[in-house]
Amino acid sequence: MTSQSRGRRSKALGFGASPSQSHSNDFSVKHSPNCDDIRLRAYEIYLERGSLPGNELDDWLQAERELNGRVLQESDSVDIEGNGS
Repeated sequence: MTSQSRGRRSKALGFGASPSQSHSNDFSVKHSPNCDDIRLRAYEIYLERGSLPGNELDDWLQAERELNGRVLQESDSVDIEGNGS
């Protein structure tokens, strides 16, 4: 494999991306929350509750609702903006 083809392959696989191309936590219409997104929000909820144990499932479900609601709200705003009204 030549160094030129290796460079093309690494760029295609996303290697060598600059730090400024980091992933964003912003959700778009096409991005539904993944387990890491939900886990982070559930942990934030846990901290907001004073770090009291025993409500892990409730925290997780609340995080899912919040993050899925954010995706739906953004979807609605894109639809409204896309109407040209």
